[in-house]
Amino acid sequence: MHAIRHHEFGPADVLRLESIPDPEPAAGQLRIAVEAAGVHLLDTSIRAGEAFGAGPAPDLPIVPGREVAGVVDAIGPGVDPGWLGRRVVAHLGFGGGGYAEQAVVDAGRAHPIPEGMDAATAVAAIGTGRTATAILELAELQPDDVVVVTSAAGGLGPLLLQGATNVGARTVGVAGGPDKTALVSRFGATLALDRHSPDWQLRLHDVGTPTVVLDGVAGPVGRALYRSLAPGGRLVRFGWSSGEQNDYADPQRRVIDVLGPPILDRIEEFEWAALAAAADGTRVPHVGTALPLAEAAEAHRALETRAAVGKVVLVVPR
Repeated sequence: MHAIRHHEFGPADVLRLESIPDPEPAAGQLRIAVEAAGVHLLDTSIRAGEAFGAGPAPDLPIVPGREVAGVVDAIGPGVDPGWLGRRVVAHLGFGGGGYAEQAVVDAGRAHPIPEGMDAATAVAAIGTGRTATAILELAELQPDDVVVVTSAAGGLGPLLLQGATNVGARTVGVAGGPDKTALVSRFGATLALDRHSPDWQLRLHDVGTPTVVLDGVAGPVGRALYRSLAPGGRLVRFGWSSGEQNDYADPQRRVIDVLGPPILDRIEEFEWAALAAAADGTRVPHVGTALPLAEAAEAHRALETRAAVGKVVLVVPR
């Protein structure tokens, strides 16, 4: 099969399309003929050797990618033969292996793709969607909230805006550039703000004083939004794509961290919920960049330069 691998840490150019042996499913595993694989900003930092998320530095070479969707084409011992030929989506965990024409995963991690859903949407739901589900639960949004979403045109942003809008909250989407703010408005933001505009902070209160910030950026943007919160407000943080983590110490404003127990103990529950929400139209991921498997380096560049909008996926024609 063909797969993307890198034998060293470095820039996007270290990603290479190579021929490697087909993976064989072990006991309890499925093999998936991949149609779509998810791409994350974390993938780019792992490739660069700069940060590895909650896992250790991998032994090279590796096939990146932790989310895949496609058709089950082989099963290992002990797996129900009924899986064969089914369209499934799965999160592979920290072991990776998703940027490939085939991937293996424990059968217990696979979910049937809802009828009518394409592979790219399923991939976005199983990873980014499950994170959005956890964020929204922790945020406990109410109809009278004013909710600010950072990086609102990224993979998570449209899902968080939809979730806040569904409960009747007013929403402010912060993004970088007019093309991105147009997307933010499309996904229901009451107010879309371009963080490159000199007056964006002054306009934060145009629809009311923020009571909730959903922040995956941190750095100067996160600090500005934290200061904007009404007394008793809360900032839910789930990352620091700016590269700078923040410490907050205002007793009048809460900080809620997403990444950690008990959330990590409920991953499968959030995956099912995210797929169901995508299927019924409640929270539908926006796949803004879909590139062929061979162009994985370009997908990484799009994320690193902030050129991408929505979820980024790699597709394998079948």
